[in-house]
Amino acid sequence: MGENVAILGLGTMGAGMAMNLLKAGFSLTVYNRTASKAQELVDAGARLASTPSEAADGASIVIGMLADDAASREVWTGKDGVLETVKKGAVLIESSTVSPGWISELAGYAVQREAELLDAPVTGSRAQAQAGQLSFLVGGNDSALQKATPALKSMSKEIIHLGPVGSGAKMKLINNFLCGVQVASLAEGLTWIERSGLDREKALSVLKSGAPGSPLLGAISARMVNRDYAVNFLLKLMTKDLSYAQVEAANCDVDLKTAEIARSLFEAAIAKGYGDEDMASVIEPLRTRRGENR
Repeated sequence: MGENVAILGLGTMGAGMAMNLLKAGFSLTVYNRTASKAQELVDAGARLASTPSEAADGASIVIGMLADDAASREVWTGKDGVLETVKKGAVLIESSTVSPGWISELAGYAVQREAELLDAPVTGSRAQAQAGQLSFLVGGNDSALQKATPALKSMSKEIIHLGPVGSGAKMKLINNFLCGVQVASLAEGLTWIERSGLDREKALSVLKSGAPGSPLLGAISARMVNRDYAVNFLLKLMTKDLSYAQVEAANCDVDLKTAEIARSLFEAAIAKGYGDEDMASVIEPLRTRRGENR
């Protein structure tokens, strides 16, 4: 294809996304705060930039996959940020899970640079990013999405256009709110099972095949049982997402009481040192509260 694409952020999701862009034939420039994480992509043909502005220089599509509002703001608008060099007519794609308020602000900056912004966060985790099976939740105008579609297709199984700029960010927070509450309730439920005398595998089989069952319950319960906390979704990022969700819901006069309770469990896990592990580790402080070993 040859089209110049830049991707900023090579963490749990960004690295897999970048590799699929390379496999699809895009000319790819990557930026990551820790440059060593880019080595595999460089070996596969990507160009490594030392700053976001260098990465964006000459790119027709620039994609961000970052941790939060602060990291996104720094990459797009900070010193040596994307907006210093991005060319007229470029499509800026913010795929991070960030607040709709920040997306609205970033859209204004994009207009000033005569670029177009899509907010396009994803559903899926590390495995889906590596397999090119993400779902993009897109907010923005049709013309920008049409330009970005080939790149997005190389990383995804579906592209869902939800409406104007900000729509993707709103939908992603609703999605992650429901996921976070389910993971927190599963942590409590599984701890209850483990202390109840029930056969754990039989009990989980009932839950997975019954009304509470979901792909998330199946995947997370397995990680909790095996105490396998290799990162698919960082615990501290789910905590952040629940916080953003509460703020955005409050803007719609909705009080997310269950998000507050779930967030307290995630915060307790951070306090115990699990912030940089998979969100399934939220169960560990519950398991240890009464003297059980990790």
